[in-house]
Amino acid sequence: MHPTRAAASVRAGGRTGPLPGGTVLGVPTHAARLDGLLSAAGLAAVAAEPDLPLTWENGVDVALGGLLRARFGDELADRLADPLLGGVYAGRVDALGLRATVPALAAALDAGAASLTAAADAATPAGPAVPGPVFGAVRGGYRVLLDALAAAAGADVRLRATVRALTRSGERWRLTLGPTTHPEPLDADAVVLAVPAPAAARLLADVAPAAAAAASGIELASSVVVALAYRAPDAALPGTSGVLVAADEPLAVKAVTYSTTKWGHLSPDGLVRLRASLGRFGEAASLQADDAELVARVRADLATLAGLTADPVAVHVQRWGGGLPQYGVGHLDRVRTIEQGLPAGLAVAGSALHGVGVPACVATGRGAAERVAAQVTVATRA
Repeated sequence: MHPTRAAASVRAGGRTGPLPGGTVLGVPTHAARLDGLLSAAGLAAVAAEPDLPLTWENGVDVALGGLLRARFGDELADRLADPLLGGVYAGRVDALGLRATVPALAAALDAGAASLTAAADAATPAGPAVPGPVFGAVRGGYRVLLDALAAAAGADVRLRATVRALTRSGERWRLTLGPTTHPEPLDADAVVLAVPAPAAARLLADVAPAAAAAASGIELASSVVVALAYRAPDAALPGTSGVLVAADEPLAVKAVTYSTTKWGHLSPDGLVRLRASLGRFGEAASLQADDAELVARVRADLATLAGLTADPVAVHVQRWGGGLPQYGVGHLDRVRTIEQGLPAGLAVAGSALHGVGVPACVATGRGAAERVAAQVTVATRA
């Protein structure tokens, strides 16, 4: 299923307006129209950027926020780039590395772009937009896909089974499962670690110390998603797909998706659905409140953002402790060290590597499976 044509909005400077087009993850091209989002001074800073002298060292990684502030001023970083990237990584733009978060921009600078605006122009595909929708979803949710994959694979799926250790066992690998009082060994020809970076670091410490050290350098942010459903007469949502919120706004949420507006298939029962995200890097303590308090914060913000004050008919709170890895400066070097430091029969996959979105995670899973399959095949033939 594909989303509707509803466009996104952004909350910054105390007002909500359309999310500007003509940018590369918030970095403006010459075609960007930022009126209504930036002040006159902010617009002047963006207009002047192409004429600023640029010093750039090929191959070097820098913090995206610092680069944007130096070239465009604080407003663009705070009101556009930070909400966009904060919605993806739950991180602050000042701590995110350029090469991992906007690789096309880094490539354009390496190729000789004379300014960030020119680099954004070069990173934007020429010609008409790619036809068809970019995003898709599965009717019934990802559970449908996961169940189908498990059934097709004939896999022995063990849920809520703790893996405590990974060691060599002759030519194979041994996983130690279960509680320390009743450990269970499980021997395997190959292992794919699709786990958060800190867990990968612990499991790899003895068998791949360099990879483990690199994984331990990837920090995590926690987030909470609050989903709410309303009777249709009680919830007249804005006509947008949702709103991204700048970090300096006096609101608890960092983004709200008006799910019923964005996804036409989600409300066959007539209820109006939406979901709000809370939590940025360094704000884990603010998420320690109980569910009722988090729901109250979201409802207060919905009154401000959408004029929505009715009581919901259903609420669900989903916590993702340490769920979003931070792509800091030098992230690609860390990932390279992890992937190149693994012995045969081991591979890693997941959001800590080459992107936090579902397509990027699927790609790392496919790559990991192909790596270990090829290595097991070679070992078997030998």
